[in-house]
Formats: sequence, structure tokens, C-alpha cells
Amino acid sequence: MTSRKGLGEFEYLLLLAVLRLEGDAYGVTMRREIEARTGRAVTLGAIYPTMDRLETKGYVGSNMSEPTGERGGRSRRYFHLEPAGVEAIHRARDAFNSMWAGYHEVSG
Repeated sequence: MTSRKGLGEFEYLLLLAVLRLEGDAYGVTMRREIEARTGRAVTLGAIYPTMDRLETKGYVGSNMSEPTGERGGRSRRYFHLEPAGVEAIHRARDAFNSMWAGYHEVSG
């Protein structure tokens, strides 16, 4: 049950972070990836509600890790792309590329 509605910028960045992190996508690594590549400050408080929304849309799935000693016995929630998420990334990329196609910068 996916929506054909376009992705927001932050949703797009999160999906791309999940894609780039290849199996190591959880809140902290996704935040670091986006901040390092875009210079945009990101809070975990923004990541998790957005990822919940993307999961509801069928774009991502998640699973909990085993508790780890380094985290005081807490688990991590890892995210992975679902096929609909890959399709959404491609649709967004194609839309951006289409808008940029043939554009010549005008000075002034």
C-alpha cells in the first residue's frame, strides 16, 4: 500500500542514507551520513518519526538488533529499503533530472 505522492526533501535524504549505509542504517549512522554529505544538522527526533512514516508507506522496513553491552543493553532499530522505496528514490531522481535537463545557468 504505497503512495504515488512525491517524497519530501528530508524523506529523500533518509532513503538515500539507508541506501548508502548498506545494512548499517540506524538513527545515529543515518544522521552522520546526512550531516557529512549535506552539512545539514539533523536530530534523531526528526529521523524516527519520518522513518515511521516511510515504513507506513511501505518504503522501508525495520528490525531490532540484539541488545548490546555498549548501549547499556539497548537494541538498535535498523532500517532497510523495500522495493517501493527503491522505486520512490528512482522516481524522485528522475523528476529532478528532468527538471535540470537543458537548464543553462544565467549569470547576472
